[in-house]
Amino acid sequence: QVQVVESGGGLVQAGGSLRLSCAASGGSFSTYVMAWFRQVAGKEREFVARTSRSGGVTYYADSVKGRFTISRDNTKNTVYLQMNSLKPEDTAVYYCAAGVTWDRLSGGAGYWGQGTQVTVSS
Repeated sequence: QVQVVESGGGLVQAGGSLRLSCAASGGSFSTYVMAWFRQVAGKEREFVARTSRSGGVTYYADSVKGRFTISRDNTKNTVYLQMNSLKPEDTAVYYCAAGVTWDRLSGGAGYWGQGTQVTVSS
C-alpha cells in the first residue's frame, strides 16, 4: 500500500513562490506516474501537472504552464511542485497522487495524499 504525504503549503503574496513536496512510501516509487491536482471548495478537482516514471516527460495544465514545474527524485521517493509567479486564483488545496498509469490516475484510481493548503493573497 502506497502512502503519499504532501508538505510545503502556506500563505504567500501574489507574485511569490512556494515549493510543494510529496513523499511516498510503501511501494516502488519509480514505477508510479506522479501528479499534482488542486481543488477549491465547492468546485471539482483539477489537474495541475504530472510526470512520467523517470521524470523525463512532464505535462501541465494551461493555467500553470510556464509558472509551475514538476520534478521528481526517485532516490528520495519524492515529487516536487515548484510554483512561481503565484496568483490569487492558484489558491486551493493541492493534492499529490501516485498511479500505475496516467489513464487510471486521471480517473481517480491511485494513491492520494491528504492535501496541503496554498493561499495566495492579492
